[in-house]
Amino acid sequence: MKTLDSAGHSIHFETQLASLAQVFESGKYSKVFVFADGNTAIHCLPLFQEMLDDFSGFDLIETDPGEENKNIDFCIGIWKTLLDFGADRKCLMINLGGGVVTDLGGFVASTYKRGIDFINIPTTLLSQVDASVGGKTGIDIDNVKNMVGTFTLPQAVFIETAFLKTVPSRELLSGFAEMIKHGLIVDEVYYQELKNADYEHITAEAIYRSVAIKNEVVTEDPHEKGLRKILNYGHTIGHAVETYALTNDAKPLTHGEAIAIGMICEAYLSVKNNTLKETELQDISTYLLRLYPKYHIQQESYDQLLELMQSDKKNENGLIMFSLLSRIGACDFNCRVSESDIRDSLSYYNSLNA
Repeated sequence: MKTLDSAGHSIHFETQLASLAQVFESGKYSKVFVFADGNTAIHCLPLFQEMLDDFSGFDLIETDPGEENKNIDFCIGIWKTLLDFGADRKCLMINLGGGVVTDLGGFVASTYKRGIDFINIPTTLLSQVDASVGGKTGIDIDNVKNMVGTFTLPQAVFIETAFLKTVPSRELLSGFAEMIKHGLIVDEVYYQELKNADYEHITAEAIYRSVAIKNEVVTEDPHEKGLRKILNYGHTIGHAVETYALTNDAKPLTHGEAIAIGMICEAYLSVKNNTLKETELQDISTYLLRLYPKYHIQQESYDQLLELMQSDKKNENGLIMFSLLSRIGACDFNCRVSESDIRDSLSYYNSLNA
């Protein structure tokens, strides 16, 4: 498939990492490091090496898997490891893994000795359609997602659907939520196509379309001053629910499961506070509940969820700001919503039948 140009770097699709081999052969870098979590080190690293003819000229830096490990303590450990390995400013870090790996690895690389080059190889559907584009890096502080980070572009991104064979069905469904979001905010035709797609056998063409949609938005607004905020549709409430579940539930929600909840709640808000039609709300709710398990949002958690929403990066002057649909396929940003409407949206979700 063709390469996508994105703000000074390239996103390569289905190339078997061919141009990455050329990077190694160029002699540009003093050392190469591969950063992975425990899962990708087992399941994805062998495939990475196989694509590169058993390339072994790198040092592996491994971290524990999971969002709970995307914090400053793990950053410090990785920085120290780089120092121990003698990493200078001419080394290269390859982030091989899902969104936690690319977020954390990108942040570490962008700050180590004021910045070293890094390349992202996203291995989950979620990271391929979301974290692979836009140059956001970040870590969580006190369970608030991505509170510290940078806008730093990778040297390149490589998307290989072969890695998706290592991803469990639940994680594929998690990434599929972001693809649905792309259709809802920009492209109604794409949204309708996804309704007929099989998320367990998603095509490279569909992934390319999602990446292209995000890339178009990010290229116009690289630092999230305006249009890029539409990519947060479903995330103001979704991130709060995800964080609450992570800290309170024995089996936390995946990112996509939480964002699906957020998209339903924020579609409800889009009817009350924007021009989305009731029939469109019903369409979105029915479709997402067909895919994602129903989650009960306890009413006694509403105050805590609202407190988490207050920490959202899009807020202005203490007001919770939303990106809301004007119709399926179009989205507005910087929408103010009352606290009572937010509570009503959570109750609306709870009232739905799975």
